[in-house]
Amino acid sequence: MDAIAETAESNVDVLIIGAGPAGLMAAAWMAHCGVKARIIDKRNTKIMCGQADGLQCRSLEIFDSLGFADRAWKEAHHMIEICMWNPGTDGVIRRGDRVPDTIVGLSRFQQIVLHQGRIERFFLDNIKKYSGDSIQVERCVLPESLEIDESKVDDEAAYPVTVKLRMLKEEEATPQQQISGSTVTDGLFRSNLIQEDDEDDLIRKSKARAGASEIVHAKYVIGCDGARSWTRRALGFELKGEATDFIWGVMDIFPITDFPDIRMRCVVHSANSGSLMIIPRENGLVRLYIQLKEVTPDASGRADKSKITPDVIFSAAKTILSPYKIDHEYCDWWTGYQIGQRTGTHFDAHGRVFLAGDAVHTHSPKAGQGMNVSMQDAYNLGWKVALVAKGVCRREILNTYQSERRRVAQELIEFDHKISRLFSGRPAKDVTDAEGVNMEEFKKDMFLKGNLFASGLSINYGPSSLVVKPGDAAELGDGSAKSASLAVPSPITVDEFSKKQALATGLPVGMRFNSFKVLNQSDARPWHFQERLKADGRFRVVLFAGAILSVAQKHRVDAFCAALDAPGSFLRRATPPGQQVDSVVEVLTIHSSKRTDTELLRDFPDMLHPFDKYKGWDYDKVFVDDVSYHEGFGDAYTNYGVDKEHGCVVAVRPDQYVGWVGDLEDFEGLQRYFEGCLVLRDGTVPENGAKAEMVH
Repeated sequence: MDAIAETAESNVDVLIIGAGPAGLMAAAWMAHCGVKARIIDKRNTKIMCGQADGLQCRSLEIFDSLGFADRAWKEAHHMIEICMWNPGTDGVIRRGDRVPDTIVGLSRFQQIVLHQGRIERFFLDNIKKYSGDSIQVERCVLPESLEIDESKVDDEAAYPVTVKLRMLKEEEATPQQQISGSTVTDGLFRSNLIQEDDEDDLIRKSKARAGASEIVHAKYVIGCDGARSWTRRALGFELKGEATDFIWGVMDIFPITDFPDIRMRCVVHSANSGSLMIIPRENGLVRLYIQLKEVTPDASGRADKSKITPDVIFSAAKTILSPYKIDHEYCDWWTGYQIGQRTGTHFDAHGRVFLAGDAVHTHSPKAGQGMNVSMQDAYNLGWKVALVAKGVCRREILNTYQSERRRVAQELIEFDHKISRLFSGRPAKDVTDAEGVNMEEFKKDMFLKGNLFASGLSINYGPSSLVVKPGDAAELGDGSAKSASLAVPSPITVDEFSKKQALATGLPVGMRFNSFKVLNQSDARPWHFQERLKADGRFRVVLFAGAILSVAQKHRVDAFCAALDAPGSFLRRATPPGQQVDSVVEVLTIHSSKRTDTELLRDFPDMLHPFDKYKGWDYDKVFVDDVSYHEGFGDAYTNYGVDKEHGCVVAVRPDQYVGWVGDLEDFEGLQRYFEGCLVLRDGTVPENGAKAEMVH
């Protein structure tokens, strides 16, 4: 049999390369949206220990939208307080300050710590559930070549990306450990101290085996394959930035110590021996991030990885923590890395191949941002690719991925550049010590300002077809030509926007929809409203119906719902024939009248609680801002900055970000918003059951 006959070919809507947290997040979107997808990884197994561990507030909100935040929340160690230890005038370290680890009131979640392997397990279970086990990680599979047929990139029915895959043997897919024969797992094979890539050698070995390749034709490819991304290299893109001279080691151990704050997150600056961060882990483990002052880069700017061993790392930890004693009998995992910051010049090629996570930005792990920002990249990208592949959204929305996430990456690099130097610097001896780090400045920048950024809740996306706000798209995006060319269907003036935003001051356009408690109108159960914004690929229209028992307000709500129900409305034109009216855009209502005086079927138009011939009325779409029996008062209208009498309307993207705010009478503005991002039918009633024409 010749080689052509042996090479299988297949088509897939989305091919995901890399099954770490970013790749699994992308795969989860495909599963939740019902998209035909495959995910491959060259390694033979998921992470079992070590690697990333910190989970920020926004990541937990995202997990909740997918349905597994509770699993992480229960297993993890919760980070409540940070202690800062600094040297006194005598050089002895002492606890200098305590601050809350998460800014109080920022989110219904706080920062937690749980190793990456458990996070990957939650993703795998979730993907299996929502895909009906049709999406499985294909391990020991390596991409060999990638080609984009540029003549087909604008054809929405085409599969313009061709990727050749190689199947590896189990032993080929097993990463090599640094210390031969050691029983302790190291993560150096993923570290930036390793510069060599093994793909070419693995491909050469596999070519000798028959049946070891496959050709995949994909509509879209998402590269989530790490800092040494094969996908990025195949596209000819680069990471630009710089490395520092700071070398750090990491160890996960069961500590035996008299250090009093070993179960708190601690930052320890010694007088002359470097710095150390303590991260208490689940199940009694503790992670130590340890500055290695004895290991320095060579003339090429790279450190000799052979000089970094568990003994070297732990010896440095003992010195930094002195006069306190620390020892261990068991080490679960260790690694080393060189601090540096780099970001990608391009996040996609032809709107068909995308890069996410470490493939487009690398930095130090100090602020716990690596896994979090990588997953949030894929959370931003996944629904866009999925809904475009399904024909629900216009392809133009894919341009917003780079404009939104590259700016976040740039801000992350700036943040990490400053923080990593504050971490690694020597404490200032006094106010005249210009070369030393001022500890008050460190506290302010790292924990007071830095925690807001690190939480993932300060992200504010710029104007586009998905975010209706004023301003220069390039300036408020990533500064690139791609950002400047974003389609903004109906530019809005500053004055117009100010009036609209004033309707919901607590829901800034471009930021995530914050969460406060509301009650289900029908059964009085309290919900964090964000819990109703599930990651199922649907946009939401949140109607703040105000004082629905007021005759005048009831008239406004009725008029708004009549516009929603009209044949030419975005809601009707977006809904595929034969599907429920909420299948693409779901309408959720929060009113401010007293719950016990209000009746769902009497006081609210049918559009707000649609009828299904099998299930009857929908009782899960109307909520009230009222006092609960057991969980107090969320005071949602006040916290969202919405007038309790007149209310407003908010359009929310599938990733929970606010896209548009307006008055109940501004249905035309809401219509334009959805015309700018959804594929809508022409609004006519098709004859003989034929499909209505899809128009842009």
